[in-house]
Amino acid sequence: MAKNGASCEQPQKRGTKDKQNGHFCALVSTDSAVSERRQKDREERLALVLWRRPIVTLNYFLLETFITLKEWTLKLWQRRGTVFLILVLCSLFSLAYSTEGAHQKYVQYLEKRFLWCAYWVGLGILSSVGLGTGLHTFLLYLGPHIASVTLAAYECGSTDFPEPPYPDQIICPEGGVEGSISLWSIVSKVRLEACMWGAGTAIGELPPYFMARAARLSGADPDDEDYEEFEEMLEQAQTAQDFVTRAKLGVQNMVQKVGFFGILACASIPNPLFDLAGITCGHFLVPFWTFFGATLIGKAIVKMHIQKLFVIITFSKHIVEQMVSLIGSLPRVGPSIQKPFSEYLEAQRSKLHHHTGAGTPATENWLSWVFEKVVLVMVCYFIFSIINSMAQSYAKRRQQSRTNSYFQ
Repeated sequence: MAKNGASCEQPQKRGTKDKQNGHFCALVSTDSAVSERRQKDREERLALVLWRRPIVTLNYFLLETFITLKEWTLKLWQRRGTVFLILVLCSLFSLAYSTEGAHQKYVQYLEKRFLWCAYWVGLGILSSVGLGTGLHTFLLYLGPHIASVTLAAYECGSTDFPEPPYPDQIICPEGGVEGSISLWSIVSKVRLEACMWGAGTAIGELPPYFMARAARLSGADPDDEDYEEFEEMLEQAQTAQDFVTRAKLGVQNMVQKVGFFGILACASIPNPLFDLAGITCGHFLVPFWTFFGATLIGKAIVKMHIQKLFVIITFSKHIVEQMVSLIGSLPRVGPSIQKPFSEYLEAQRSKLHHHTGAGTPATENWLSWVFEKVVLVMVCYFIFSIINSMAQSYAKRRQQSRTNSYFQ
């Protein structure tokens, strides 16, 4: 670029060559100005956060919300036939729900299952859809749920406590035999919620795919930072040196060359770069069912069973006892840290054997209090990140409008 700039400054002879060089210099200058402007605009957007500019951020967030609602309303109006059919089905279900009869037990069963599955699918979508920073719902909800079922199964010697959705408190059934529980019985007990969560994460990977596919088919420049980064990475593929860029290129090459099984392999392991797989599939026009089918199988079946087994083995009875003993063996602070852990586990065991009408123990361990506050802080940060992200999207709209008016 410097060489080109230097050649632009050198005097040229008159004629056609002068015009070509002048045109080339103008293009180089324009590209440089556009790159600098984009970098400056990006820095301005990243500085737009609640804790720095709260009034402007909230104002931009509300404006972006109204624009998004308007866009979605127009899209729903364009598909009003499908919307009408869904409304009719909801009306029929509401009528069946409110009418007394022998069918009520089936309606209630379907409602119970639907809400339970929708809850875990929703958490899975929140984990991967890309709103703000993403909510780590496996660590906050599904992981602790599997852990609590595992501890209950080993303590009760059975998995015959109620089917999901569980009551507020799991109670051990009578007649459980200690040591009769198996790993696979616990896996079966939590299979529904785990698979629903995995299906939700697969659905959450669709927006990058559709965005990249639409951009490739239309030739338009999408309003997405990840896609811009993907295009820059493709341009610099031959000169990439750092580990992260090479890892991204490896994912891109695997998905592009291997196809279905490459997508399946990337989706079947914890992979923070999987968003790139969705963008790659959309950019290279991989068929929808090839992408979504491999993603669904990988995330809802293969990856979910790996994560389930890890949590179940980690929280099995003998492993937990060994961890508590290991904590107690730490020098100086070991006994003081071991005590609350032991008290917490003992309290959980007491609750599992506590039947209705016997009086619920009201003690609260500080570990559960800390975990509740950690969950609250992470959810609040997730909400703040959504507000920041939407405000920055509106700021990008303004910047693009200003840039277009400048070049016109």
